[in-house]
Amino acid sequence: MTSTLPCSMPGSIDPLAHLTTEAPSSLFRILGTFLAMTAGDSSLELVGALTEGLLDTPSYALAAEHLRRDPACAALIDERWIPGEQNLEQLAALPAGSLGHAYAAALGRLGYDPNLHAGMEPSSDAVYVELRLSQTHDLWHVVTGFDTSVNGEIGLQAFHLTQFPYPLAAVLTAQALLSTTIFEAKELPALVQAIHTGLQMGQRARPLFAQRWEEGWEKPLEQWRQELNLLPAQTLVAAPGRQGAADAAGVDNP
Repeated sequence: MTSTLPCSMPGSIDPLAHLTTEAPSSLFRILGTFLAMTAGDSSLELVGALTEGLLDTPSYALAAEHLRRDPACAALIDERWIPGEQNLEQLAALPAGSLGHAYAAALGRLGYDPNLHAGMEPSSDAVYVELRLSQTHDLWHVVTGFDTSVNGEIGLQAFHLTQFPYPLAAVLTAQALLSTTIFEAKELPALVQAIHTGLQMGQRARPLFAQRWEEGWEKPLEQWRQELNLLPAQTLVAAPGRQGAADAAGVDNP
């Protein structure tokens, strides 16, 4: 029998070579977590494993390079800027309508720790980008208005994708489309609409990655949105049974 796989010729590039020469374990980890999530596992541990697998690929370094095109993003990456610990009680005491007050209210409702990433030291630009995105994920929910339903979470991931090529957002969006198509086809139009909304919002908005949110807790949330050209997403109502992985990753609307 003749093989149907493309063969390497002297001086040519084998399109399958990277599967055996560039961290094959990361490929299997990515595919394994993707399939487990499609089957319904929505644990934070699984998202973490997916992120670690993606960090072993060139995709995160390319995302960091893309972000560097913006001077403010480049400055943040060069500095590897990580703010100090945040006190939710102090933030909650800020005036109603301020970013800090809205953020504290959102995290307080869900019982999240705002200092989960305190003290971490990124070893590369790629690791810093993911660390900072993970640290501010809940803030992005607050300022964009996307809720923590599955549709709200994927809408936010789509928002990322027109801001910069965020690897985790690409995989989570693809996984949600596949899972919904197979298991909840009736929900597909709503999911596609959320993705459409996120893509449009991200394209219009100024770079959110560049923002030093923690230096402007007192600023009104609406002022932040106006300055960033953000039209907040309308609340996306979760369909029955679709309040899963998103809860682990985001926060409710303020």
